[in-house]
Amino acid sequence: MTTPTPAQQVGILAERVVRDGLPASLRDDLAARTVDVLGNCLAARGEEPARIVDAVVREWGGTGVATAVGSRDRLPAPSAALVNGTLAHSLDFDDTHLPSVLHPSSAVLPAALAVAEQVGASGTAMLDAAAVGIEVTCRLGMAGYDEELGNSVFFEHGQHATAICGAIGAAVAAGMLRRLDADTITSVIGIAASMGAGIIEANRTGGTIKRVHCGWAAHAGVAAADLARHGLTGPPTVLEGRFGFLQAFCGDRAHVERVTDGLGEQWETPGIFFKPYPCNHFTHAGIDAALALRASGVTPESVRGLTLGVPAPVLRTIAEPPEEKARPRSGYHAAFSGPYTVAAALLGGGGLGLFHEDFTDAAAADPARLALAALVRCEADAESTAIFPRQFPAVLTAELADGRTVTERVRANRGGPQRPLSDAELSVKFTGNAERSVSPETARQLAQAVWDLRDGRDVAGVTELLRQAS
Repeated sequence: MTTPTPAQQVGILAERVVRDGLPASLRDDLAARTVDVLGNCLAARGEEPARIVDAVVREWGGTGVATAVGSRDRLPAPSAALVNGTLAHSLDFDDTHLPSVLHPSSAVLPAALAVAEQVGASGTAMLDAAAVGIEVTCRLGMAGYDEELGNSVFFEHGQHATAICGAIGAAVAAGMLRRLDADTITSVIGIAASMGAGIIEANRTGGTIKRVHCGWAAHAGVAAADLARHGLTGPPTVLEGRFGFLQAFCGDRAHVERVTDGLGEQWETPGIFFKPYPCNHFTHAGIDAALALRASGVTPESVRGLTLGVPAPVLRTIAEPPEEKARPRSGYHAAFSGPYTVAAALLGGGGLGLFHEDFTDAAAADPARLALAALVRCEADAESTAIFPRQFPAVLTAELADGRTVTERVRANRGGPQRPLSDAELSVKFTGNAERSVSPETARQLAQAVWDLRDGRDVAGVTELLRQAS
């Protein structure tokens, strides 16, 4: 008997999960991720990229069947997925899988939510589909991770693996909610592999296109499932073939076996890191170190110099070009700046350490923050480089006016398996996000409605609250 291809093996798993369901522990994890994603969406409602995407999809028109956060009107499912995926990723507050450096939930959950609402799926069906879609996204990202490089091959090429792999994960989730069989899910993967795209130059020199990447992946996933449902087919060897997905994006550095080893038995999904701060994940250990310095009694006034040591590959994102990072041109660009985030944390920020008010355009132009950011010198740190990218560590050394130096080293990121956020901390994050758009009572009801999905409650209970909040 011929061994199924990797795409076929994913299709077989997807069909089995639709039939048999997933364990309660995985559903619990996905409910927490859904709460997190919806909180991020509500917090981002006022962001310009989301407004632009909303305007575009309304020009497209179509039959309204799915809810976009921030609107009372339903949209076509691909359009709702595009809006919600854009919102979910707009504030860089979405969860991260390591070492692939993916933000899988923001690409997959908006697609799953849109299709689940359209077909009237149960909450458990949506959670199960999203779990498989996120798992596929992470495994594809890991297939492009190179141990020798110590980095993602996608990232080395300037590609946004979240958007590229996320399109396939979103498509698998959408196909499962359409109750497609294993062969058709295989075609869904073959179709979506032609749709994923994302370039990360905006991280370096500006532009707001990256905020739309997860939305476009979610949109592509819904579209791929619909195309397969109507009979379009994709190649069964789409992942490992000579002209397939992994060869095209990663070449000889791809590890296709990581897509299927332990598939359905060992799950990447529960180990994905929740973000405590709404900024690029590479900056988080520096923030933690600055908060530790502050807690130890170091004051901004006493600082004469700061050295931020990070993994060498991280410098391109949070330290270069130096002049851009020392004086970020906007609040959004400040979220990708090592010097700015260290300065903001040392001065004292909101939420769990830094929050949205620390990444407004006004905050990024604050003279006190800019003066402190100008004292930060970024460099590669050997120990951090050796740990990266299974963690995004950092070491921060402060040179003080009295001649002392004080150093804080952070080896494991807050929000990950080694330093998980407590239920109370996750609640602080969700409440702070949601209450930027809705009342405290609506926020409480929405979180409860998501948790109720584990009991099989219809997704409509969640989406109705989202429309009422508009």
